[in-house]
Amino acid sequence: MSQNRRDFLKLTSAGVTALGLNMPAFLSRAAALAPASDKPGGKDTILVVVEFTGGNDGLNMVVPYNDDNYKKARPTLAISASQVKKINDQIGLHPGMDGLAELLQDNALCVLQGVGYPTPTESHFRAMDIWQTAAPDDTLTEGWIGNALKHMPATPSFHLKTSNEKSPLAMEGAPVRVPSISTLEEFQLQTAAANGADKKNQREVIEGAVKPKAGAGLLQFVEKTAADTYASSRRLQEIGKNYQPKATYPNTPLATRLKLAAQLIDADLGARIFYVSIDGFDTHAAQATAHANLMTQVSGAMTAFFKDLAARGHRDRILMMTFSEFGRRVKENGSKGTDHGTAAPMLLVGGKVKAGPVGKHPDLADLNMGNLKYGTDFRRVYATILDQWLGVSSKDVLGGKYEPVEILKG
Repeated sequence: MSQNRRDFLKLTSAGVTALGLNMPAFLSRAAALAPASDKPGGKDTILVVVEFTGGNDGLNMVVPYNDDNYKKARPTLAISASQVKKINDQIGLHPGMDGLAELLQDNALCVLQGVGYPTPTESHFRAMDIWQTAAPDDTLTEGWIGNALKHMPATPSFHLKTSNEKSPLAMEGAPVRVPSISTLEEFQLQTAAANGADKKNQREVIEGAVKPKAGAGLLQFVEKTAADTYASSRRLQEIGKNYQPKATYPNTPLATRLKLAAQLIDADLGARIFYVSIDGFDTHAAQATAHANLMTQVSGAMTAFFKDLAARGHRDRILMMTFSEFGRRVKENGSKGTDHGTAAPMLLVGGKVKAGPVGKHPDLADLNMGNLKYGTDFRRVYATILDQWLGVSSKDVLGGKYEPVEILKG
């Protein structure tokens, strides 16, 4: 056939609509592209990106509790040695991160310290663009994940959004637009019928219409995709009704979205990249309570998600990665908060991570205008994930060669 895959996808969406399947176009694309769960790619590695929006205070997430400089710089915000969840004799997790402390003991948490990049900016918008495009020196309109998806044919991905959240720049540039969804209901087959009897009749007509006929032509391709789309919709609806988590998810927005990711993964659609965010990290004032609540939400949601999927046999397929556009300044301000800073830690969760701390904690006695100096360029982290986890050439995606970081088991 002379048509390329893009033509196929356009025709497929049109064919699905013509057959009466009023559902989001991304589901028909997912059905067309996703490998079967017993085929190569159907059980591939999965990346879940968790964005901390606003600039996370890394010093109170990974706490240098034995450092006198930390205590002096934060007379009201410093967390004591008796409170932290100790990682070693120098650093510990925020006291609200019980779940992630458990994952550390389970060898499923990696703490990568001092991550940043040269000549950092303290602008929320510019800094977030830099992290999402992996281009500190340029202004780009395509994201690092979107570019990676160009090299991952037939790989669905999802942005799991809040109600008014825009699609992240990180996903821009993908060969097929990444869907932003908030509930499984968005996958459901919608009919135009006014009552129950008509809906039943219409569904019966659709079920008959989407049975593919034998052959290898374009029409058969469209019919098969329509059938796969309908089957995916039915399967997802059943999952939504019957899904019984194997871990207790907290009643928080982040946990709800990660539970949705778990359901999509368990549905075997072949999706390999998921993106979620949690806002509220711009803690200029009264930080202690607000940041503690955020750390508790993050820990509870990430832990439940990982335990749920690990219990379903996906422990070694999952890699969760956190990031924020920047950290906070070392010294607390007059409003008992912290202002925009630079370097900060990243957390990685998964069955294949190198557990424990990686890299040196930034020296609080050696600052740059009150800010921490970074030790690991974040593009090295991306390169490691691309090359070693997603199986994509990092040089092709990032436009340069970056040394890997030891965050994954060999």
